[in-house]
Amino acid sequence: MDQISERKTWRVSGFLMFVVELALLALSAYFVYAAVRSNGSATDLVAVVVLLLLFGLFVNGFYVVQPNEARVLTFFGTYVGSLRSPGFWWSNPLTIRKHVLLRIRNFNSDKLKVNDSQGNPIEIAAVVVWRVVDSARALFDVESYETFVAIQSETAIRALATAYPYDSHDEAGTSLRGSPDEIADKLRQEVQNRLQVAGVEVMEARINHLAYAPEIAQAMLRRQQAQAVIAARQKIVEGAVGMVDMAIKMLADQKVIDLDEERKATMVNNLLVALVSEQEVSPVINTGSLYT
Repeated sequence: MDQISERKTWRVSGFLMFVVELALLALSAYFVYAAVRSNGSATDLVAVVVLLLLFGLFVNGFYVVQPNEARVLTFFGTYVGSLRSPGFWWSNPLTIRKHVLLRIRNFNSDKLKVNDSQGNPIEIAAVVVWRVVDSARALFDVESYETFVAIQSETAIRALATAYPYDSHDEAGTSLRGSPDEIADKLRQEVQNRLQVAGVEVMEARINHLAYAPEIAQAMLRRQQAQAVIAARQKIVEGAVGMVDMAIKMLADQKVIDLDEERKATMVNNLLVALVSEQEVSPVINTGSLYT
């Protein structure tokens, strides 16, 4: 499919053509006066008709371009160019001029119910900040660029949601909830790839709503809590083992006490219980035996 790209169109200052229109009116009035004095001269009457037709035709060529707006001109079905410069202009009066807004706009998607990469049903919504950068492609390459933006943005959101898990306890893994900046950048790229054909630039795309579907929200909350407890316990055990190993090595290196394997095992057991226990540990001090 051949794509049409935006190009500048020919135009004249509207104020200059307004002066021309006044001149046509003045000439028409002069020839009317001449026709009256000459008792209806055919030449004068023809001149009046021609001048009035030109005046009426030229009036259709005036138009105003507002800031951050473009006018797209077509002449009998042929694209002749676009005009972005704000002001009062005049162009070929036989052209059709359609306006396209170039302002930055937001698209807020509805809450979409999809499955993430792990098959969990979630609710997701996003906001897309966009603007038209090619007025010709926006008008001629898609049926309605505003509807196209809405549909393709929601399609991109669905595609992104199914490619990543809702949450991940792996620090190196990417998730919808745990990697907002990375997900936002990938979403912007996904939407931009889909809207490129419509001459639209995506300036930002970011998730503004993310939650588990109501039917599994409570179950997934308990699952998250359990996974968080397991992850925390794993960190605690790793730290406790490291501290016990460090304590035994320091005692041996500094020759504070000579421990046999049985006493080492007892010490390791006591230290791990003290470090890993969820409740506060009350130490028992051994002061020796009453009997020797």
